[in-house]
Amino acid sequence: MSSDSKVDALIVGGGPAGAAIAIDLARCGRSVTLLEQSATAHHKVCGEFLSHEAITYLDRLGVDLHALGAVSIHGVRLAGRKPIAACELPFPALSLSRRALDEALLGVAGQCGAMVLRGRRVDSLERTANGFSAQLAGGEKHGAPAVFLATGKHDLGGYRRGPGRQSNLVAFKMYFRLSGAQRRALEGWVELFVFPGGYAGLQLDEEDQANLCLLVTRERLAACDNRWPTLLEHLLHSSDVLSERLDGAEPLLGKPLALSSIPYGMLISNGTPGLWRVGDQAAVIPSFSGDGISIALHSARQSAEKFLCGESSVNFAQQLAEELRPSITRATAISRLLVGAPAVAQAARLWPPLLSLVAARTRISSELGVCRA
Repeated sequence: MSSDSKVDALIVGGGPAGAAIAIDLARCGRSVTLLEQSATAHHKVCGEFLSHEAITYLDRLGVDLHALGAVSIHGVRLAGRKPIAACELPFPALSLSRRALDEALLGVAGQCGAMVLRGRRVDSLERTANGFSAQLAGGEKHGAPAVFLATGKHDLGGYRRGPGRQSNLVAFKMYFRLSGAQRRALEGWVELFVFPGGYAGLQLDEEDQANLCLLVTRERLAACDNRWPTLLEHLLHSSDVLSERLDGAEPLLGKPLALSSIPYGMLISNGTPGLWRVGDQAAVIPSFSGDGISIALHSARQSAEKFLCGESSVNFAQQLAEELRPSITRATAISRLLVGAPAVAQAARLWPPLLSLVAARTRISSELGVCRA
């Protein structure tokens, strides 16, 4: 089956970036087709932290985070084996599962008039005389003069990203149901744990589940026999605080979600005519910063604005990379220190406001453009 170029833009990927672009373009009268490979809602490897910038963008997109049950986060705690430091965040923050957030955004996109097609996996993307043609599993084709590549941390064949500055990490995610006392102790906080070979974050979501998301080096994972139970035991042995949090906790997934080959610190500045890379396809910030969703939404807004203004995807890529480079450079340097020399985290014990400063210095701008028809 073929669906030739009858739309203004084709969006590959239905995460926050892809859905946000669909909303902006559809609201401005453009015809849009969004292709999302998953047929139903599902969890993703993500810390699920929404900073002030992300909240600002989502509010403008028409997503009622509080109606979805998003929970407030007011502070950050840092721990190694023992507690290190705690401070209030310099901005309001929320926690919401990606399953809930992604579905809400796709719902808004459909309401705005975008054609949202679920269960459509794009196998390849080829140039045509009129732009691009997406070849789907099963033979279906969709074409458009412009394509927004929003496949998150998963690369599309033929459009792979280069290596990042910290590419030796593997990500894991597991949900837990905490005991009542530990849940109450975690309420309102995101807790960061530094351990030999990586770091982890723990926070509650809208279903009162604790999301444990962590990064570990391939070498440390191999030392744990590449087994989740052994890795988790390593974490608990390395942190009395995390061990206390998970005492009596019930794991809620049959096995953890996992993701490898993540190019942390990557920035793509050499754009391709007609192809707009957004979110993790354009830039990947280390997870501890909690700014991944903000960057996805920010890049979505900027690309939609420039597309509507008739600017080129090449200029967009260059400008986005220049804008994001300071925060990603700082975040990657800190991430490499946390993994390679976890003892540096003790500096926060001497000056707890350092946590707040780091949080502020790894943010992006939330400046919003004006939608043009």
